[in-house]
Amino acid sequence: MQLRIAYETLKIASEEVEKMGHDAQEIEVATLHQFYRRLSELVGTEAMLKIYEQYKGTQLNVPVHLYDRELAAKRVLAEFDGQNQWELSRRYGYSQKWVYKVLRELK
Repeated sequence: MQLRIAYETLKIASEEVEKMGHDAQEIEVATLHQFYRRLSELVGTEAMLKIYEQYKGTQLNVPVHLYDRELAAKRVLAEFDGQNQWELSRRYGYSQKWVYKVLRELK
């Protein structure tokens, strides 16, 4: 569901970039603000323009963990086989201590 919303948001942003007349081939990457230049190197100029249109001027706080804590906890409970806590901690980006805590509190 969230990926679909994100996709639709970027699709709308792409249409907005096209309306503004920004063409990815015409962007002079070397002249971009350092942030946008690095972003362009990471995801490509076209995707950078979409992100620019969607979030320009917005302060973003990027979470440290890729996976949502509550949803990862549910997955840990579902995937725990009695001895794979280290693997689960690596898979979901949390500590083994956190995995033990989840198993202890939610069982």
